Amino acid sequence: MNFISFIILLGISLVVSVIMHFVFKYYVRPGWNSFISKVIFGWIGAWLGSPVFGHWFESVKYDNVYIIPAILGSVAFLIFTTDIVKSIKTA
Repeated sequence: MNFISFIILLGISLVVSVIMHFVFKYYVRPGWNSFISKVIFGWIGAWLGSPVFGHWFESVKYDNVYIIPAILGSVAFLIFTTDIVKSIKTA
């Protein structure tokens, strides 16, 4: 992975994290620590998006970063991790 691919995945993660944390208020606890962890886990989800969801829309990609699967991966991984932490916290 080159630096531009890293930045693209970071941008996707940042946008998805802002929407989920500040717009939808979907978090375990409010605050910047929760937001920063969302950005990190969102990047991991965006990175796993193409291998898991596939390679869609050849025209909307950079190198091996497919944008639509990366967005879906970021959203899915953030929902998954937030739900897991909420489940463990309430148990």
